[in-house]
Amino acid sequence: MMKLVNDIKEANCITHGGTMHADEVFATAFLEMYLNDIKVYRTMEINPDEFPKDVLIYDIGRGIFDHHQIDALKRENGITYSSFGLLWKAFGLDYLKRREIEQAEDVFEAIEKDFVIAIDADDNGIFPKIETDGTYKIKTLPNIIKLFNPSYQSEDDSNEQFIKAVAFAKIILQEEIKNIIGKTKAKYKVIEHYNKTENNILLLDEYMPYEETLLTIDELKRIDFVIFPSNRGGYNVKTVPKSFEDKTFRKNFPEEWSGLTNEKLEEVTGVLGARFCHNTRFLLSCNSLEAAYQLIDKALSSDINKNIDL
Repeated sequence: MMKLVNDIKEANCITHGGTMHADEVFATAFLEMYLNDIKVYRTMEINPDEFPKDVLIYDIGRGIFDHHQIDALKRENGITYSSFGLLWKAFGLDYLKRREIEQAEDVFEAIEKDFVIAIDADDNGIFPKIETDGTYKIKTLPNIIKLFNPSYQSEDDSNEQFIKAVAFAKIILQEEIKNIIGKTKAKYKVIEHYNKTENNILLLDEYMPYEETLLTIDELKRIDFVIFPSNRGGYNVKTVPKSFEDKTFRKNFPEEWSGLTNEKLEEVTGVLGARFCHNTRFLLSCNSLEAAYQLIDKALSSDINKNIDL
C-alpha cells in the first residue's frame, strides 16, 4: 500500500508536491504495485545527492527518474520519457516477470506503446489532436487526473487528493496490464489459427481480440474475413479494415444485405441460416459454419468486391 509521510527521512519514494499530473501519479501507482509498500514524501525542492541510493526520487531533482533536465532521455521516436516512462523502463519488465506473466517481454513492450508513451507525451507537451464540433469536450486521461487537484477556493487537501488520484490510477494501470496480457495471449492464438489457413478467411474457435494482430503483422494482411462463434449461438462473420488509418473494409458485403434479418436476409442472399447483416455491413451473423462460408462466397463473387484496390 501507499502511505504519504510528513517526515522526509521516513520516505523511500519522493516526488514533487503542488499540482499533480498524470506522470507522477501513475509513477506512484506503479511503484506501489511493484514495491507493495511505499512511503511517499511530496516536496517542492530536493537535492538527490543528500539521500541514499535506495530512495526513489522521481519527477523532481533532475536525477535518473526525472525529465526536466536539458539532456532528458528520449525515445527513438523523439518523445521524451517522463517519470512514469522512466520507472516503467527500469522496472516494468521485472515487475511482469515477478508475476510470472507469459510472454513478459511482449507484454512489457505492448504496455509501453499502448499506454505509457501517451502519458509521457502529454507531460512533455505533446497533446493529441481531438476534433469536435465545439458542442462537447473530450477529456484525455491526463485531463481526468488533473481533476483531482483541489479546485479554486475548495477546502480539499492536496495530499488527500493525491492519494485519491493514485488509487484511481492504480485501478486503471492494473486493468491496462490485464487487458494487454489478454491481447498478447490472443495474438499468439490468432497466429496459430492463421498458420492453419490456406485462404483469405480466418476461422477462430472462440472470440478473441484479433484485429490489431491482423493489421500489424504483414503476412497476416491477406485476411479479408474473420469467422468466430457468436455468444448468441451460431457464428459471426466480420470484415477486416485496410489499416488502422483507413477503416474502409478490404472486402465488403453487398449493399442490398444491409440491415436485413432472418427470412429477408435468407431470401436476398439465397443462404439458409443467414440471420443478420449490420447496417454498416461490417458484421454478419448466421446459424452455422456452413452458412458463414456460403455468405462469404456470395460476397466475394458480388460486383462490389470485383474491383477493390487494396
